[in-house]
Amino acid sequence: MALLHISEPGQTSVPHQRRLAVGIDLGTTNSLVATVRSGLAETLADEAGEHLLPSVVRYRKGQGPQVGQSAKEAAPTDPMNTIVSVKRLMGRDLQELRKNEFAAYEYAGEESSVPRICTEGGDVSAVEVSAEILKVLRDRAEASLGGELTGAVITVPAYFDDAQRQATKDAARLAGLHVLRLLNEPTAAAVAYGLDKKSDGVIAIYDLGGGTFDISVLRLKKGVFEVMATAGDSALGGDDMDRAIARWIMAQAGIQDDADHAQLRRLLHEARRVKEMLTDADETSVEITRMDNTVWRGSLTRMQMNELINSLVKKTINPCRRALRDAGLSIDDISEVVMVGGSTRVPMVREKVEAFFNKPPLVDIDPDKVVAVGAAFQADILAGNKPDEAMLLLDVIPLSLGLETMGGLVEKVINRNTTIPVARAQDFTTYKDGQTAMSIHVLQGEREMVQDCRSLARFSLRDIPPMVAGAARIRVTFQVDADGLLSVAAEEQSSGVQSSIEVKPTYGLEDSEVEQMLRDSMDHASEDMVARMLREQQVEADRAMEALTAALQKDGEKYLDDEERAGIDQQMDSLQTVRQQDDIEAIKLAIARLEKTCAGYVERRMNGSIQDAMSGHKIEEFES
Repeated sequence: MALLHISEPGQTSVPHQRRLAVGIDLGTTNSLVATVRSGLAETLADEAGEHLLPSVVRYRKGQGPQVGQSAKEAAPTDPMNTIVSVKRLMGRDLQELRKNEFAAYEYAGEESSVPRICTEGGDVSAVEVSAEILKVLRDRAEASLGGELTGAVITVPAYFDDAQRQATKDAARLAGLHVLRLLNEPTAAAVAYGLDKKSDGVIAIYDLGGGTFDISVLRLKKGVFEVMATAGDSALGGDDMDRAIARWIMAQAGIQDDADHAQLRRLLHEARRVKEMLTDADETSVEITRMDNTVWRGSLTRMQMNELINSLVKKTINPCRRALRDAGLSIDDISEVVMVGGSTRVPMVREKVEAFFNKPPLVDIDPDKVVAVGAAFQADILAGNKPDEAMLLLDVIPLSLGLETMGGLVEKVINRNTTIPVARAQDFTTYKDGQTAMSIHVLQGEREMVQDCRSLARFSLRDIPPMVAGAARIRVTFQVDADGLLSVAAEEQSSGVQSSIEVKPTYGLEDSEVEQMLRDSMDHASEDMVARMLREQQVEADRAMEALTAALQKDGEKYLDDEERAGIDQQMDSLQTVRQQDDIEAIKLAIARLEKTCAGYVERRMNGSIQDAMSGHKIEEFES
């Protein structure tokens, strides 16, 4: 007999509903999504059982974006329409993008604040490309968890600046994800190891991914994860190793610097394969097809590769020294070193890190998955699934924030490695007698001159009461939220005149653009659904015709007479004609008619296959 649950008036009888939340590692090379179930974090796989989603998107005319492995496989043959390593393009202007020699896409909108990559499927921004990757991860999570997501924690490199962070958040919004928090990747790794190992102490997180490098020094104690210092390079990673190897292949194979995009993409594809092979092997073969279709073959040893990438690995050690100096620590103070990112699989990287820190690094959790796992733990808490559990994550600002002052100088208001969230205020004054307005230029960087720092925003404070120079007192307040995003306010103290701005990246999407894209996706939802269904039927038609054509070539004459073959050919021609049209039902019917016409042929083929398999055997053999 079932028991009835009786509640006091006003109290719900519905048990605690678990909110579906995920952690997402939006990576340069690969991306993952993870969640917490029964207290354990796990990465979620697709229908084929693959956990890693290649961060590659291909755009084709008249078709939807192609994301993941299939797009990756198409990259060498369709380089201009296949976007790889998009994370390195986030929040960057045209000048910065064009420095990327092996990702020299064609760009549109020179005068626009949003650089767009030209593809045959249309012009797209880095934000839109990232959104397509996030949509696939969202769909995978909802299919696996059986419901709509409450929210997601998305990880970003600790050294991502404000423009890159805001671009990531815009991409998530465009993908239909509610961002619970942007979490620094090294901090996510610390969460994963801290919760798994229950360890206290000072830990160095060495994070070398496909396109970015971070080193963070964290103190773990009683559930508090404090980032003491961080350093790194947002344009250094495994991609650069691939390029170094690709240049070596070019030199050996006699390929000139003016090689076309397809040749460069083939070079990078082969370089990446060689690098991965040399993770376990001492030597591997190298093969590349030149533009004239001749093939060069050679070999590369791990020792040779180490020479090629040595300067890149060394570039990661200097930020390690800087982070320790900023934290006021010595190497002896570090209790553990955690390796994060797929590029840490390179043996030379592990050797250099172990030599610098004088201790073997931790690789207990898959370096490709550890960031997503940590983000999943944090998402589980922020979604409210563990209301009694307290975890404090104290991230820091990776680069100093300040204002331009007279003479093109930068006055820092919040110094780098300051714990966030944070608010800081500083007083300024007027430069001229009777000055009634002040232009405020917000900057990010460590240099002293404006020209050497990154411009984040400009706004004006007007209606300042006219006074002698130096008499006005303007208080400028910087506020950075938990996601590392900045807002700035200015107030003249005697009159109360105010002005403020939410700092948006110079090259991210404006709110209006994001909203327009979201509206477009809703307005055209039914059209998109019909287009998808049509494409699915066309693919099914192609599959049926390809399979039948192959079968007929193999044994059509054996099992069919001329009349039957003519009937099948007629139905094939009919299906081929209908497939070019936009009538979903007509394609379905044409496929059904073809299958019905082929039924006898299929049955005879199956019987023939069984007879061939049994030929020369006794029935007793199959029974036993």
